[in-house]
Amino acid sequence: MKASELILNPDGSIYHLDLLPEDVAHNVIFVGDPDRVQQVSQHFDRIDFKKHKREFITHTGWYKAHRITVMSTGIGTDNVDIVINELDALVNIDFITRTIKEKLTSLNIIRIGTSGSIHPELDSDELLVSTLAVGTDNLGEYYQSKKANHPLLPPWSYYVERHGYDLKNFPAPFKEGITLTCPGFYGPQGRMLRLSPTYTIPIDDLHKEEWNGYPFTNLEMETAAVYLLAELLGHKAISLNAILANRLSGKFSHNPGKTVDELIVHTLEWISRSA
Repeated sequence: MKASELILNPDGSIYHLDLLPEDVAHNVIFVGDPDRVQQVSQHFDRIDFKKHKREFITHTGWYKAHRITVMSTGIGTDNVDIVINELDALVNIDFITRTIKEKLTSLNIIRIGTSGSIHPELDSDELLVSTLAVGTDNLGEYYQSKKANHPLLPPWSYYVERHGYDLKNFPAPFKEGITLTCPGFYGPQGRMLRLSPTYTIPIDDLHKEEWNGYPFTNLEMETAAVYLLAELLGHKAISLNAILANRLSGKFSHNPGKTVDELIVHTLEWISRSA
């Protein structure tokens, strides 16, 4: 494997994440916001490792006898492409020989994210599991993906199902639905400030649709890429969303920090019960 393909720092760490293989736990929590890493790790019983490079912050520690890594991906599917490929390299490529290991490791990847509802029955401050994710970004054009072929979505859209984690032990009520991953926050999600998009996704109509038995429920910017790359590389991914806004009613959460922190605590408890 060429040095230009697997780029390592002088200390042997992977290029962007600045991590060594021993820095990563089997259970990995993704958050978008770098500040949210500390919001998760403050609940750890012990933090053994911290690293910060660019928008990528990583803390690894212990929660109720379970070793967990939490890392920030930043915003967008382009960042997810960096994070998952380098995370996979850390556990499945020998950095000394630059060869793929014979025995591959499958990580548990749990995304804790914020999202906006496009369904009238999914209110702000509720929790949602992305049972299926549809990417309206173009990452699916670069990897082997399944085309969505939905009349209300861009022709390049792709879809991926979550890993079949058992959620019976999840300690809080949640809803399930289809998450749309968009390549931007404004035009790609139909927001208009001073620019009017030339293409818009009909969010007012999508909630009336069901696909594979689930409704279209929310918009965000990472989940489809997480699901796609995790599936292709043999990892187990799930996305848990704190709904902070309802685009149809125009309402936003009165206490978004509380909603996110409750999701963090519920997720850590679920990991401790399920691992």
